[in-house]
Amino acid sequence: MAHDLEITRRAVLQAAALGVGSVLLDACLPATSVQEGSAAPSGPSASEPPASAPSAAPTANPIPLRRRIARLLVVGFRGLRVEAADWIAESIAVDGLGGVILFDKDRVQATRNVRTKAQVTRLISDLNELAPDRELIVAIDQEGGLVTRLSPAYGFPAVASEAAIGAKGDPAVRAWADGLVATLSAVGVNLNLAPVVDVNVNPRNPAIGAIQRAFSPDPALVARDAAIEIQAHRAADVRTTLKHFPGLGSATSNTDFGVSDVTKTWTQRELDPYRDLLGQGLVDVIMAGHVVNGQIDPSAPASLSHGTVTDLLRDELGWNGVVITDDLQAGAITDNFGAEDAIGLALDAGNDLLLFANQQVYDPGIVTSTIDLIEGFVTSGRVTEARIDRSYARVTALFPGAG
Repeated sequence: MAHDLEITRRAVLQAAALGVGSVLLDACLPATSVQEGSAAPSGPSASEPPASAPSAAPTANPIPLRRRIARLLVVGFRGLRVEAADWIAESIAVDGLGGVILFDKDRVQATRNVRTKAQVTRLISDLNELAPDRELIVAIDQEGGLVTRLSPAYGFPAVASEAAIGAKGDPAVRAWADGLVATLSAVGVNLNLAPVVDVNVNPRNPAIGAIQRAFSPDPALVARDAAIEIQAHRAADVRTTLKHFPGLGSATSNTDFGVSDVTKTWTQRELDPYRDLLGQGLVDVIMAGHVVNGQIDPSAPASLSHGTVTDLLRDELGWNGVVITDDLQAGAITDNFGAEDAIGLALDAGNDLLLFANQQVYDPGIVTSTIDLIEGFVTSGRVTEARIDRSYARVTALFPGAG
């Protein structure tokens, strides 16, 4: 396709109105006002806020509310290329969508966004052209091992799993991380939904241990290896995501919610990698997992839990940076909480970025409908505009740009 994507007439009109160019991831509660706990650090582990999370107090914002909401969304789409008339192009150029997530495979199609290195590079370049005045989030799961979207099947170098590399020592981990990051940097990915910092408590855990996704059963080694990986990413200006907070490594069974339950198996030591990395200022983004931990909140998975995201992660551990949900379209979430209430609960919990993988279901209208929904929350008083602005400030501090 032509490298200079044609902007739709609607985009031009909206750009003129704004005075700028095209800018810009498994119990319903009553519709009460959504509040977020204080983000001020408390507790001995948070005496110094992480340097990686610049805190910006919300001020009067000239950016329209709908565009501020759009900036908080990361969405998956189908296609090996993008055309100006595609819904994802319009969502970025017109609505101000915050980011996209790329996948190699699709539940319906044999391929989704990945075929060759040249193709992925061009796809990302064309996506970025739709947001010339800001940094579009281009996210991918490149953990290594089984969870490797850019793999040898598409001409990319092989990447060993975290479990395979975890105990091999710093030089081996550093070389592994450098190779992984070189692949991401070469094609233009700027957010890796990795590293997994779950502690391998249960090696038979089907979500983590059994598929080699954790560095080690030793929290200190998990943090050490993750730090090396994060530093390699930062050297290439690729941001990282610690997951799956508050820890998924001990899971043995599922709950009525259909997500992993660690209530009887989780211990505080699974927070140690987070504490360690926060203390070193090596955190960019943290993913709140679709994991139930009744020791913290028996009523909801972490991704929808105020007690987990705000009370524990923000207030106790002192994280004032970006938190992203796992996929809000996961069947276990929408079936148990409803798609709309899940979004409200995710905001209530204190998340900043809402992830819609568009995998378990595929909805080309997800951006517009979600903006409409959250705008309605603000209008009705369920969510305050100041709440939106706190997340907008965190996101734009990490991924800068106007609108």
